Amino acid sequence: MRRPFALLAGALLAGACALPAHAADGDRGFTIKDPRITESSGLAASRLHPGIYWTHNDSDDGPYIYAVDSATGNTVATVTLRGIGSPRDVESISIGPHNEIYVGDIGDNFGGRWPYVWIYRLPEPKVLKDQTVTAKQYVVKYSDGPRDAESLLVHPKTGRVYIIDKKEDGGHLFEGPATLSTSGANIFRPVAPVDLWATDAALSPDGRQLAVRGYFGGIYYDWNGGRIKREGRLDVPLQGQGESLTYSTDGTRLMYGSEGAGSSVQAQDAPGDHSGDSPSGNGGSASDGTGGSGGRLKVGAAVVGVGAVVLLGLRLLRRRG
Repeated sequence: MRRPFALLAGALLAGACALPAHAADGDRGFTIKDPRITESSGLAASRLHPGIYWTHNDSDDGPYIYAVDSATGNTVATVTLRGIGSPRDVESISIGPHNEIYVGDIGDNFGGRWPYVWIYRLPEPKVLKDQTVTAKQYVVKYSDGPRDAESLLVHPKTGRVYIIDKKEDGGHLFEGPATLSTSGANIFRPVAPVDLWATDAALSPDGRQLAVRGYFGGIYYDWNGGRIKREGRLDVPLQGQGESLTYSTDGTRLMYGSEGAGSSVQAQDAPGDHSGDSPSGNGGSASDGTGGSGGRLKVGAAVVGVGAVVLLGLRLLRRRG
């Protein structure tokens, strides 16, 4: 979903603060090279295929998801979803237990025009090749009325599905039923406020941490059984249209994606101590999520530069107005 201010900021900030990505266990930043993927709006790290990330276009594409190799940026498989209707506004993708992929057709650019939205579920292919896979389709309604949303997450242990709605002044985490049903509507109910204009979110592989991103910032929470507790801010890289987020499979990295042709995915250290999660034991980062003192210095320098560029842009807009 495009926002004029987000696009303006992207133009002003292009090249101003491309923060260097940290790399461990193959989780590096990469550029999506497939010319078909012009509106990458969701991202999910494959558990069956190390280094592969699943993504999809926002709208006007069709029932497709793409497997992108982070080592090259090339698409290695295109999966066509069979057994569903015509997608309207696909905004998020997540992988749950048993290597099942969940696709969130949950966007509503009209802020409540559609009385229901959909979730699609399919098994992650064991072989990466172009193929058609049968998916289940679930009807989703909210207990307090329709809304726009771009964040879908599946708990890696329980398989329960959650959605965060998208509101400029902050939204809510909505909890779905314990098990989704293809018979009738699945009612999602608000369980906790989220202090962000959320464009995507992800749960850590151990299910203990929730990361939420927006266009210009992010927040991470202690999951706390779905009654989330705010822990701190994320160092979200400034991207022209920051729309996607996922954890690396070992939980040590957060991978941030954006829309646009040839869009980039940038890697940052996930907040918290992950020394026990990574075989190498070197995936930890400072508790503020900056990746240590060196990371803080780089972030500080980037913020100063970005601030100057944004102020200059605002002054030019005022003069023209």
